This record gives sequence, C-alpha cells and structure tokens, in this order.
Amino acid sequence: MLRLGLLGGMSWESSVVYERLINERVREQLGGVASADLLIRSFNFADIERLQAAGKWDEAGSVLAEAAKGLEHIGAHAIVLCTNTMHQVAEVITAATTIPLLHIVQATGEAIAKAGVSKVLLLGTKYTMEQPFYKDALAHDFSLEVITPDEDDRRLVHDIIYNELVQGVIRDESRERVLGVIEQAVAVHGVEGVIAGCTEIELLVQAEHVGVEYFPTTTIHAHYAADYALTGKGS
Repeated sequence: MLRLGLLGGMSWESSVVYERLINERVREQLGGVASADLLIRSFNFADIERLQAAGKWDEAGSVLAEAAKGLEHIGAHAIVLCTNTMHQVAEVITAATTIPLLHIVQATGEAIAKAGVSKVLLLGTKYTMEQPFYKDALAHDFSLEVITPDEDDRRLVHDIIYNELVQGVIRDESRERVLGVIEQAVAVHGVEGVIAGCTEIELLVQAEHVGVEYFPTTTIHAHYAADYALTGKGS
C-alpha cells in the first residue's frame, strides 16, 4: 500500500471525513482490520482563511508547498489536498514536490464523465465559484459546461460555508436555501448535475436532497485517493 500525505484542517470539519472515508475504503477492499497508511498535516484554518480573504494566494501556496515537501520528506508517496478552494495553488505544490498531487478536479471530472453528465452547477466558496481554476479545468479536460449561481446566491452559499459549516453548524433552513439555488439552476439553465465543490457542502446537502446527479467532492476525492494508495492509480 502506498502512503498518502494529507494536507488538512481547511477546515477540519471536512478533513476528518476524508480520513474516515479513506480508511473505510481501504478496509472495504482489504478486509479485516486493514486501514490506510496516512501522514497528516492539519492547519489552523484561521491562518489560511486570513490569507484567502486578503488575496494572498502566493503566500498561501508557499505555506502548503512547504508542508507538502515535509510530507514527501518523511515518506509520503502522494499528496492529498483536503479542500477544493486551495487547489487554486495546486501548481505551486506540484512544483515543490516530486510525488503526485491527487487533484480533486481530476477526480471530480472523471466521476462526472462516468455519469454521462455534460452540464453541471458548481457550488463552493466564492473563490472556487468565481475564479477560473476549477471551471476552466472541467471545461478543458472534460468538455463540461459549468454554471455558477448569480452574485447574490454565490454570496449566500459562501456565507453558509464560512459562517456555519466550517464552524460545525448545520441548519435545516440553510439546506433549504441551498436547495433553492440548485432548483433554480435546474429550472433556468437545465443543469444535469451538481458539484458540491466545497468539502463542507456535503455535510449539509446529500444526494437524497437533490433531484439531479450529485457529485460530493469529499467522497469522490477520498475514494480516488484510497484507490490510488491501493493500486497506484485513481478510481
């Protein structure tokens, strides 16, 4: 089994789910008391969030790249960045290491392609929804049409993530508001699937709440990483 180096804590509410899902996948495949071989670097999210809010992406990238180098130095065979938003600095991490970064957009794109969906709604932080790193990769590598909510709904989703979900707060009324955003995208734009493009969103919204294909990136990415650890390739 290959050893995975996890960059987590962004936020820990979702990165602890990564650990559980990776270990469950390994036990499912190997049986008995088998579990994953993991190295974990968990950040104080308050530090990372300040860099995000200030637009200091270069500084944030350097912080994560140094951590990834440290994980490689102590034996990681691949890096798993347990967050969607911070994949904006994925190239900085890749340039600083010689081991693979198991990219969340690659894992998600493969899952969408397998489902036969071509038009998707992307939900996430404002950084993920408004900046091109996620949408462009899905469009270029998987020929997907990616829709994002209007400005007010982007603000709504972002605020629910940062003011509630990353703080462990799950509210039924917030779920209903996010489902309203999804329903509007289906009705107006004809989207065929929804990307939970923030690892905390699936703490609030699950597949049974959504009337179209649902792509929960925490689960997709964690399973992709576990399969890589077991086989040397993604799902």
